[in-house]
Amino acid sequence: MAENEFLPIIGPDKGKILAEAVRKVNPKHVLEVGTLIGYSAILIGKELDEKATITTIEIHASEAKVAEENVKRAGIPPKVEVIVGDALKVIPMLKDCYDAVFIDAGKSEYRQYLRLMEDKLHVGTVVVADNAGIFADQMRDYLYYVRNSGKYNSSFFQVGEDGVEVSFKM
Repeated sequence: MAENEFLPIIGPDKGKILAEAVRKVNPKHVLEVGTLIGYSAILIGKELDEKATITTIEIHASEAKVAEENVKRAGIPPKVEVIVGDALKVIPMLKDCYDAVFIDAGKSEYRQYLRLMEDKLHVGTVVVADNAGIFADQMRDYLYYVRNSGKYNSSFFQVGEDGVEVSFKM
């Protein structure tokens, strides 16, 4: 499907960085903001065992349905819960704490997402933010925060014209 029409998924090159970050923390609870068709949830899920869970939030019901089907078809070990809704409203209702987070949704809202989930993150949690190269302007407040707040050890990884910001909570 992604080959026939443009879908803004993380793709294989940035996906390797995401998978590496996930491997480093061996998470039991993962939060993803922006599911789309489930590509990154599957990518993350391939790094986890059956004791792990992935909670992923998608604002569009039709894409969430496709994601659920793709995740089921992929047969990855962890339990995946796809929540349909606006992440700004869903995140405050979540009860779990998370070991890994992947953000790939409304670029200008990345800082708001992080602010809402910060009390659900512990020391060592990795937060991977997609599109930190081509959308750096829209993500300016997020990037400034993770790089300068003293709460994260953060690095940018350039991939072609784009990249990902990988931040570990201190």
